[in-house]
Amino acid sequence: MTDLPAPGENRWRLWSAVGVVVAILIGAGLGIVVIPLVQGAGGGVDPYTAICRALGILPGSPARPTPSFEAAAVPVTRVAWTDATINENYRADRDAGAKLAEQRCIACHTVEGNTPDPTIPRNAGQSRFAIYKQLHDYKSGARRNDTMTPIVTDLDDKAIADLAAYYGRLVRGAIDPQRSGVFVGADIDNIVLNGDIARVLPPCSACHGIRAGGPIETPTLTSQYAQYVEAQLKAFASGQRHNDIYHRMRSVASKLTPSEMQLLAVYYSGK
Repeated sequence: MTDLPAPGENRWRLWSAVGVVVAILIGAGLGIVVIPLVQGAGGGVDPYTAICRALGILPGSPARPTPSFEAAAVPVTRVAWTDATINENYRADRDAGAKLAEQRCIACHTVEGNTPDPTIPRNAGQSRFAIYKQLHDYKSGARRNDTMTPIVTDLDDKAIADLAAYYGRLVRGAIDPQRSGVFVGADIDNIVLNGDIARVLPPCSACHGIRAGGPIETPTLTSQYAQYVEAQLKAFASGQRHNDIYHRMRSVASKLTPSEMQLLAVYYSGK
């Protein structure tokens, strides 16, 4: 025969279970009701919201109001590389683009697209898709510039494609033929060709090399002014410039040292 528990032992087990349940209820009441109500009263949060936040039903802290966020959203870009957009670039009218360049661009970029100002990018020989995207980004506000933004505000898609086609077909040429192929050090060569695995830094040539297969809007960096390239790397690294899709260039630039940015800019200017 199995020995039955003594009556006193049954009562002890019952009261133990009751005690555990009461402790849980008290803890839940304190954590979900009492403490949120006290914190909410001190933080200016109404009782209903404080309790819902404590339960996780509403976002935010039960102890303080959620600050309002009124900053305007900034687009990364509004360019979508659809078949229609790509075909529009291939069908662009270079003659119309040349007329637009004479009307709006020659003061800074010159008709030949080889501006003498090293702080202004050389447009000659640039990828038409790169120019198309950047002009669109200036127009949408994804990229800001006090000079460029007003110039492109009233341009439609066709006009932007025409401009991109005009500059893209021009010959860039070397900035200084004597500096062509300038050697800036094995470390920089390694970053360009292989990247840096320790820093999760991809090689520059993965996107910027000839027929590298990078994003369609990848700009041509060869024979670009070093001052301009360095300034853009710094802008990406700081987040001041943020029109790179999927955070590509911000991620890369933020892992480079100031010296590496400068030498990479020199590297590409001499290519």
